Amino acid sequence: MVNPIGIFDSGIGGLSILNKLKEILPNENFIYLADNKNFPYGGKSKKKIFSLSLKNCEKLISLNCKIILIACNTSTTNSIQKLRNSISIPIIGIEPALNPAINYTKTKQIGVLATKKTLDSKLFFETLNKYKIDGINIHEQIGYKLVNIIEKSFESKIKIHKILKSYLTPMIDKNIDCLLLGCTHYNHIKDIIEEILPKGINIIDNIEAINKHILNKLIINNIFNNSKNKRYIKIFYNGDKLSNTITNKEYEIKYLIF
Repeated sequence: MVNPIGIFDSGIGGLSILNKLKEILPNENFIYLADNKNFPYGGKSKKKIFSLSLKNCEKLISLNCKIILIACNTSTTNSIQKLRNSISIPIIGIEPALNPAINYTKTKQIGVLATKKTLDSKLFFETLNKYKIDGINIHEQIGYKLVNIIEKSFESKIKIHKILKSYLTPMIDKNIDCLLLGCTHYNHIKDIIEEILPKGINIIDNIEAINKHILNKLIINNIFNNSKNKRYIKIFYNGDKLSNTITNKEYEIKYLIF
């Protein structure tokens, strides 16, 4: 049996990455942990976020995963350094794609939609300073309520549109020409964001970059799977049943204590 790639998030957000990753890695097995019992991570302390993230990593290792992707911006920005010191297998995080946005912008106005915990994190601050260029302005917006709405999938599209418009309009008025999605949950409402943004504003997420990074890690560590055997994709959750409107029917979805 070929060891799987392990992925975790506080809920369904990271499925937006898995949906793409399974296409570029058709021979790989996957295990995804949706820690929705502890959802959301955004309102928790940095210490608690690390504790939950470590728990998830340890569970994935016990399930024989060969590499771990943290498909959660909040977990990455608040715990990845300590996790790398605690975990023996390769671990990859996800954070807002500031560098591509800085290279793209012509108006020198960049919008970032993310959770408060991500925007307040040391890693985000360090990344901001690393790519900081004089004359480029970063306009940050906390996506209050959005993660909860997306996770539960009980709100109407009209309500999501209204909330998003109140968040995006001030950034549009600042003449942004690119918007960074700083939370994997937001990829699930990308179509609504596109409806609100005027033409010419580019939506930037880091899914493509993360997928390439994982592919490189698999090759460098000699753990790339070339087997043509039928693969499996397992999704485990530990809280309420996952929303059927988002999870893919080809996935094997089960409850698991972790």
